[in-house]
Amino acid sequence: MTGVTLSKAVKKYGDVQVIHNIDLTIEDGEFCVFVGPSGCGKSTLLRMIAGLEATTDGQINIGSRDVTHSDPSERGVAMVFQTYALYPHMTVEENMGFGLKMNGHPKAEVKEKVSEASRILQLDAYLKRKPKALSGGQRQRVAIGRAIVRGPEVFLFDEPLSNLDAELRVDMRVEIARLHKEIGATMIYVTHDQVEAMTLADKIVVLRAGHVEQVGSPMDLYQDPDNKFVAGFIGSPAMNFLNGVVENGGVTIAALGGRRVETSVTLPPEGSAVYLGLRPQHLTVVPGDHGIRLDLRERLGGVSYDYLMTPTGEKIIVETRGDEAIAEGTAVALDFAEADAFFFDAKTEQRLR
Repeated sequence: MTGVTLSKAVKKYGDVQVIHNIDLTIEDGEFCVFVGPSGCGKSTLLRMIAGLEATTDGQINIGSRDVTHSDPSERGVAMVFQTYALYPHMTVEENMGFGLKMNGHPKAEVKEKVSEASRILQLDAYLKRKPKALSGGQRQRVAIGRAIVRGPEVFLFDEPLSNLDAELRVDMRVEIARLHKEIGATMIYVTHDQVEAMTLADKIVVLRAGHVEQVGSPMDLYQDPDNKFVAGFIGSPAMNFLNGVVENGGVTIAALGGRRVETSVTLPPEGSAVYLGLRPQHLTVVPGDHGIRLDLRERLGGVSYDYLMTPTGEKIIVETRGDEAIAEGTAVALDFAEADAFFFDAKTEQRLR
């Protein structure tokens, strides 16, 4: 197995540039997830690595090989798509071994590699079935098995779970994590689901409009975001943001009844607008009236989410535990530990540190 390096990678469609000078190193054996909203360029970047999209400028290396302009078949990668693309008239065994068979590999070698992939993916009981007799999750495992059989240097996954229902998504997420641990291959995975990114990745690459916003481990991005976009995208439910103004060396929050928040971060000049960021679990609903109203409570069993609206129009989500009930429409106040607060410049949206 081997790693992947992108140097100043650019993709243009005519005069429209969709990938902007991306520098990225994915280490040998690393599970790297590209995540971001629809249209951010994550699938385009994956397809550039696969060779399915031409790279306009820059360089892509797989191991020590420059593959920037190599054909997909010469790159040593295998790609798993969100559609299974299985041959309906073939059995599971035939589907997984078809690529090797077409490339003239001996029958014994094909059978051996299919058997090993089947063992890894727990497909032995389904080898003689055809795709129509399989569940969605089983079909996706067959598609992954077809990739394993090829023995690629790098596995590429393009939103492979998006066609599955919620329960199967969780099951397949566990399967893919287990697969990575067992075979230790370099894997690059594209998703818009930040929960998938957080649970699967060794390294997350957050993309927006063809730019890399931040690269790091899941907890690095969660605990130490570089900007408001990353802070709001990583974490479920998302971070809350309240409008603030720099006053007397602190930040005054109108939505919290004019509360002044002390901080040791370097703030912009007096009167500057900033955002105060707080995770839902770091907020507490307390008696009082700051003009905040409880709109809705979602009860999920061990945890509940309170959806609130401030008088200045910000929407807030608070994570609560226990059975204490607050009637919808009730006026409440909010409290938090100042050490849990994040601060962002309102103009640049960069983190204030």
